[in-house]
Amino acid sequence: MAESLRFDDQQQTLVLHGDLDRETLLPLWRQRAKLLKGKTAIDVAQLRRVDSSGLALLVHLRAEQLRNGVELKISGATDRLRTLIALYNLQEIMPVETRS
Repeated sequence: MAESLRFDDQQQTLVLHGDLDRETLLPLWRQRAKLLKGKTAIDVAQLRRVDSSGLALLVHLRAEQLRNGVELKISGATDRLRTLIALYNLQEIMPVETRS
């Protein structure tokens, strides 16, 4: 069973906690415009799990922000998330900063 997805607003960064998968992403999807207003980064370091649906959501959020003129950075990526990005050959459109 997936752990619920929680998000915290930290100035220009949206911090995600828990699991980002097909079972948990709906609240983030529904609130995306409000949650991303004024944001330049999403911190995924606190995510335990991201599946392909969660990755698709991150790609969409990044693209949506780019259309609005904002370069949305994804920080704190785990090796697993970076591997998933590589499996879908998304490295160029989904650059991520690794977890420190």
